[in-house]
Amino acid sequence: MSSLPPIFDGMGQAMKYMAEHQRVIAENIANNETPGFKARTVDAPDFSSLVSQYGVAGTPRVSRPKVELSSGMSALGARPPLAGSHVVLDGDTTETKPDGNNVTLEDQLLTLGQVQADFAAMTNLYRKQMGLMKTALGRG
Repeated sequence: MSSLPPIFDGMGQAMKYMAEHQRVIAENIANNETPGFKARTVDAPDFSSLVSQYGVAGTPRVSRPKVELSSGMSALGARPPLAGSHVVLDGDTTETKPDGNNVTLEDQLLTLGQVQADFAAMTNLYRKQMGLMKTALGRG
């Protein structure tokens, strides 16, 4: 754990998530014409560790639900995500082409625009927080 306030850890996690999400969107766009390719997205990060210090006996008040694959889900074709990866199949697709590809450029570009706007907002928030820290230390 760093010596910075938890908000900086949260902003760092959020920025890493958005960078990974942008990379996955770029892969989706690059594979737009690949037969059978399924659009992917990135699971949102779990920020419960940032609020754990306010929980009872060190347990977080907010936690992310965990979904485990049952034998019935596996029988229907569900596959577990890659170990250590937050990249999952995108369940919010609007159409599937006859070749099995479900990447829609319009959806990907809209998502990319949202990720870029969120990243710009997070960068602005980080810059303002650093300015407040410098002011508090008498260096701003």
